[in-house]
Amino acid sequence: MEFMLDTANLAEIERGLKYYPVDGLTTNPSILKANLPFQYSEHLLKIRDLVGERTLHVQLGSETCEEMLREAEQLQALLGKDVYLKVPVTEEGLRAIKEIKAAGGNVTATCIYYPMQGIMAIHAGADYLAPYCNRMQNNDIDFIHAIELLRNLIDGDGYDAKILAASFKNVLQVTQAIEAGAHAVTVQPALMQTAMHSALVEDAAKTFSADYLRVMSGK
Repeated sequence: MEFMLDTANLAEIERGLKYYPVDGLTTNPSILKANLPFQYSEHLLKIRDLVGERTLHVQLGSETCEEMLREAEQLQALLGKDVYLKVPVTEEGLRAIKEIKAAGGNVTATCIYYPMQGIMAIHAGADYLAPYCNRMQNNDIDFIHAIELLRNLIDGDGYDAKILAASFKNVLQVTQAIEAGAHAVTVQPALMQTAMHSALVEDAAKTFSADYLRVMSGK
């Protein structure tokens, strides 16, 4: 099981790494846009420095295969060959996935709404598959069934790909994705904190703390 943070906010990254067992970080242009202003390359380098040896997944913003490959080379030169290039599973994206993998790069296949996209991404050699769980559900697509199907294919045929479930609205969707067979999840820090700061959890912790003080005082 891998747990990743889905953010580009430096303060959130620092806090998340301090409190949570984080295996990696994912980001995309929309998440980055929310943190403007900054210089793109400098900001990514700051993120790389914070993340350290954990996996870093960065979305390509280009649309054609040729543009994606050029962008991929630039990101690898900036962040290192071990960066995971997030590539949308379109026709152009599938072609780019094959090219990047043939050159020895790492790929996280994204924008997955349909099982067929995931199947094609697995066969193209993607390292991670990112089904967009909440967006799928909003479009009447069963993300749980999709994850189960892809996990069965991966396990049954011996592929090395991992399912990195993404796009969550609530913590229930996160646990449903894990139960369905996702190898990893990427969660926005604010969503993760909702579980840790639940009134139920905090009330129980405070009760134990108060009782501990009573026990230690012997009264």
